[in-house]
Amino acid sequence: MSDGIADSALTDNRPAVPVWMLGLTAVMVLTQLYLIFMWVSTERTMGIIQRIFYFHVPAAMASFVACFVGGIAAILYLVKHDSKYDDLSLAANETVVVFEIVNIAMGSMWAKRVWGIWWTWDAKLTSAFLLLFIYAAYLVIRRAAPVEARATVCAVICILGMADVPLIYMSNRIFRTQHPSPVIGGGQGSGLAGDMSATLFFGMATMLMVWWCILLVRRRVARLERAAEDLTRRAHELDDLRRD
Repeated sequence: MSDGIADSALTDNRPAVPVWMLGLTAVMVLTQLYLIFMWVSTERTMGIIQRIFYFHVPAAMASFVACFVGGIAAILYLVKHDSKYDDLSLAANETVVVFEIVNIAMGSMWAKRVWGIWWTWDAKLTSAFLLLFIYAAYLVIRRAAPVEARATVCAVICILGMADVPLIYMSNRIFRTQHPSPVIGGGQGSGLAGDMSATLFFGMATMLMVWWCILLVRRRVARLERAAEDLTRRAHELDDLRRD
């Protein structure tokens, strides 16, 4: 990062998330909570516990989007060597961990009520856990790797993470799993009632807005961290010059 970029990062007083986006996201979250708990019909077989579905699936989708945003940004950094792509990749990849934890936690609570167990190592759940493990490893390795090599090393991990996403999505189509068959695009017998579909798709849009807000804040923090690292390096260089 050049001196000018470091200085601009430290002096940028604009909000990381525009006010209109925060307002829209808040309205969408409140609307989605109303749809889940007041409006959508209760599923006949599972009952009220099925409403976890409207958190579980959108959180999974947000983590998948974050995987591809982080991975593509990492590849762009390798090609262009522009630090803004590395900052975006870091921000997106951290959100993968957040939303994948939400996804797995919600799924486990649902499984305990419906299957009688918190967890089973079938293809769907194992590949989802692998995704969480990959990105948790990414965060550890990023802190441990040398500064000059960390973006390259982390880009390789991002590619592995992106490769796991299609496996998660297709696992209950390819393998026999305890996880239910897809309710959308799952073939004969799949599908949702109209109000359930509306709640699900609105929930996906809402979760993506929440993810986007978190991403913008974390990207700003990443820029500030990079600027602070650059200023620290410059201070050390000046200190070395004085000693010489």
